[in-house]
Amino acid sequence: MTTPTEKRFEVHIESSLVAQGYTSLPYTKYDRGLCLIPDEVTGFIKSTQPKEWEKLELQYGDSAPSKVLGRISDEIGKRGIVDVLRNGVKDRGANLRLVYFQPNSGLNKEHEDLYRLNRLSLVRQLRYSSKNENSIDMVLFVNGLPVLTMELKNQLTGQSYKDSEKQYKTARDPAEPLLRFKRCAVHFCVDNDNVSMTTKLAGDKTRFLPYNKDIENPVNYDGYRTYYLWEEVLAPGSLCDILENFVHLSTESSTEWDSTKGKVVDRTKEVLVFPRYHQLTVIRRLKDAIREEGVGHNYLIQHTTGSGKSYSIGWLAHLLTSLYKTKHDTKRMFDSIIVVTDRIVLDKQLQRTVKQLEQTHGVVNKVEAGSKQLKQYLESGKDIIVTTIQKFPSISEEM
Repeated sequence: MTTPTEKRFEVHIESSLVAQGYTSLPYTKYDRGLCLIPDEVTGFIKSTQPKEWEKLELQYGDSAPSKVLGRISDEIGKRGIVDVLRNGVKDRGANLRLVYFQPNSGLNKEHEDLYRLNRLSLVRQLRYSSKNENSIDMVLFVNGLPVLTMELKNQLTGQSYKDSEKQYKTARDPAEPLLRFKRCAVHFCVDNDNVSMTTKLAGDKTRFLPYNKDIENPVNYDGYRTYYLWEEVLAPGSLCDILENFVHLSTESSTEWDSTKGKVVDRTKEVLVFPRYHQLTVIRRLKDAIREEGVGHNYLIQHTTGSGKSYSIGWLAHLLTSLYKTKHDTKRMFDSIIVVTDRIVLDKQLQRTVKQLEQTHGVVNKVEAGSKQLKQYLESGKDIIVTTIQKFPSISEEM
């Protein structure tokens, strides 16, 4: 009988990801100083943007690879992995794309072809530090850029995801380049039955959230209750969709007592939001239902307190602005998306959340000047309109 080990669990996840399109690479391909897989980064750029690469070779000569890789690494360190993937990197007159996301329609054949040239890879037992030989069980990369880490535990060996959490808190230095805030989108703790995650490592102060499919995850054919993580969430198309449309850097404010100043002060901090499983599922189910059933139907979504309904509403609103029934359609399914609340406090919260999720300026329009402004937005067909229901009665007869 085969003895259950952590390595066996690791191999199982690796095999599943490789079958879905990932490439498994040895840790020796990884550059610990740059936090990149150099060959994957340059190979992707050369195959998808040869003219931009030629510009850089003219500028840098033989040192082009090292100069470009250094630039990309620096930009990720400053701006974070999500911003770099979404907006690319500029260097010496060249505009470099680091990923091609899946187009919303199939009208642009060239874009579809470029999307297929993305290189998704994984490294097991990644030795990430220049100071020691510590390793992380598994790290996933998009075109040579690290996007998430995983610590795996097999419960049959007496350990669980709680031991992974402890490992991240006590044995993974958040000052390490790879583990700094925003360098990776998320860190997962995984065992046979449960998953938890965090987007910011902070030693003992690290806060983990559950990432389960259900209160108690269902058993599936391979015996691992957490199969949904590598078979659904981390599937190539799903991961690219999450990086493009869901992961979000939020600025949150709080009021705290400052003992040095002797008064209450306002503080702001950045929070990296990675969609919880239930949020991801509800958006994707609605997307599929609307495409299949068409417009004009009602749906009820039940959210418990603290489960992130504002983000779910925001993600859905932005998704619907660029939703096409089929890949061959040229017209969007919806001209305008109206987010309506019945409470002013909730309205302000939603306005802030939906606005922060905006990637293109001008998409989100907050109704702050009364019913007349709402009427103007509706008549001009603004993409997303956020308002309270109280503003509708006075304009309903005029519209």
